[in-house]
Amino acid sequence: MTGERKRRAWVGDLIHDEEADRRGIVTDVRGGAVWVLRPEYGPGRWSSRQPHRLRVIKTREERLPKRDA
Repeated sequence: MTGERKRRAWVGDLIHDEEADRRGIVTDVRGGAVWVLRPEYGPGRWSSRQPHRLRVIKTREERLPKRDA
């Protein structure tokens, strides 16, 4: 992974929240300061003010199927 740049989590990304020790999907970023997340499966919601603790597992583009134009 030498030279690989760490990508900041963004809307639609599947992440691991190191602080909460949970996997989830970013649903919103409010004011550039609060990341709103939901579980990968099932109901619920939580937030994080520490985006450096959100490790991207799969980007939105990797998770969702490609659509033909």
